[in-house]
Amino acid sequence: MIDKNKIRNIAIIAHVDHGKTTLVDELFKQSGLFRENQDVNERLMDSMDLEKERGITITSKNGAFEFKDHWINIIDTPGHADFGGQVERVLKMADGAVLLVDAAEGPMPQTHFVLRKALALTIPIIVVINKLDKPQARPDWVLDQVFDLFVKLDAPDDILDFPVLYASARDGYATPDPEIKSDSMIPLLDGIIEYVGPPKGDETGDFYLQISSMDYSSFLGRLVVGKVMNGQLKINDDITLVAPDGTIRKKCRITKIYRYKGNERVEFNDANCGQIVALAGIDGVSIGDTLTTDETPTPFQALSIDPPTLSMTFLVNDSPFAGKEGDYVTGSHLKDRLDRETLSDVALHIEEIDGMSGYKVSGRGELHLSILIEKMRREGYEFQVTRPEVIIKSLNGQKCEPFEQATIEVSEEYQGKVIELLGNRKGIMEDMQTERGQSRLIYKIPTRGLLGFRNEFLTATKGMGTISSVFKEYAAVSGEIKNRKNGVLIAKEDATSIAYALFNLQDRGRLFIGPGVPLYQGQIVGENARDEDLVVNPAKGKKLTNMRASGSDENVVLTPPVQLSLEQFLSFINDDELVEITPLSIRIRKKIRSESDRKNAHKK
Repeated sequence: MIDKNKIRNIAIIAHVDHGKTTLVDELFKQSGLFRENQDVNERLMDSMDLEKERGITITSKNGAFEFKDHWINIIDTPGHADFGGQVERVLKMADGAVLLVDAAEGPMPQTHFVLRKALALTIPIIVVINKLDKPQARPDWVLDQVFDLFVKLDAPDDILDFPVLYASARDGYATPDPEIKSDSMIPLLDGIIEYVGPPKGDETGDFYLQISSMDYSSFLGRLVVGKVMNGQLKINDDITLVAPDGTIRKKCRITKIYRYKGNERVEFNDANCGQIVALAGIDGVSIGDTLTTDETPTPFQALSIDPPTLSMTFLVNDSPFAGKEGDYVTGSHLKDRLDRETLSDVALHIEEIDGMSGYKVSGRGELHLSILIEKMRREGYEFQVTRPEVIIKSLNGQKCEPFEQATIEVSEEYQGKVIELLGNRKGIMEDMQTERGQSRLIYKIPTRGLLGFRNEFLTATKGMGTISSVFKEYAAVSGEIKNRKNGVLIAKEDATSIAYALFNLQDRGRLFIGPGVPLYQGQIVGENARDEDLVVNPAKGKKLTNMRASGSDENVVLTPPVQLSLEQFLSFINDDELVEITPLSIRIRKKIRSESDRKNAHKK
């Protein structure tokens, strides 16, 4: 067993894209974990394909290494606000945190969020000002901003006196002085040992562990992950599973104990107080449950998770193409998969809808829900979803909606256009700073106002701006916000699109399809240039006469169709439309496919 006093459990917390995963890679490499000639992948802790593709951390990960006779457990957390539920629960395993802040940008919305959660647990915090290699780095200004943030969040005096290091994770060094470049990450590793204390708990008492996350093994099934808060554990020990309210769920037996080495699980026969472990042999568990050998157990307090702010309805696919591309297409398939997701994602809520073969799925934001959709799609699921809508609450007799604090970094030349766009979306400016030709705008804006805004924002700033946001509060509903100015082009009947018809339609608006695409009645094939919906026939061929032959179709020149991403489709559709998701395709359609039925419904 490892001496408890030689264990350090540290969480790495940061705003998205401030270099967290790169820093973790360097800590692993420079700890001596790998041989000098060993081929090591970049971004070790980002194991999901979606994480590698998007360059973001989506799920928290555990890793560990040995350094100077100490065992350091690293907890890598997501940086995006939509995955804040991951941050909240895994911080319970940490005895300290490394707060990473960009040396040019300074504290951002998610920095506020993760720091607030860490301060609530009163764990020591090491501040690392990263990306010192940036030409626009301003570490002194960033340090002042970080200190102001600690004060604003009412940090206690002992935590307010935080140690500071400066780093370039890309170049692989950390230093206590920004003017003196180091040649390694050793100062940060030494700082973790010095400033983060060993875990608390009694090694000789009853075994206690609170389940903080779930993992999966292809051989053993579900694994539960947590920190041993008290006592010791051996394989085949009998333990009790206790719900947060004190209800005893069941008795069970531990069949496997894993600790972490690098980013891999290694099997051991025992675990002692302070270690982060994965356990096999336990079913029917939920995150926040307690495992113990105590005969009269006292469960740990339930994990506090901020409530979801956005919801959408997941429906069984009932389009004419249903079942042609997916492996899992029924309502029971949909329910089983969503239920399974809630076991590992405590920020996700699922409700059955009376009288419908569908489920209301609530989460933290657009990205949170779209990542779930994309994961299911890649696993072979086929279903339909409605447009995301905010969750309205009644507070003190008043209807209230969620608001977010949005931070926008944009060149001065685009500042006016961005202010105009945010004004149209009920945004209220709280602060504006301009330096070196760059403006930083702080807005309070309804979550509704941010739906679909990112694409509009990138177009307005020619891709040169950045926007990030974090949940702020519930406040009075701010009135109507128009989702889409234009109508859509709707397929008249089941058919296959042909080039000649699309050539005649492309002047009417933007097309989402090319020639040779199978279509069904009610499917949306493009965006109308005007504000009304228009029923069209994308399969209308040229009438053949002696003077006009079909062969002259070769002269047709088509504008390439607009390719929208899943997130763009979700923000594009209106309330009377659906996004059809299959492993091979993403289509959009009207809820009511027939034109005459839509007209009758509109009259009613």
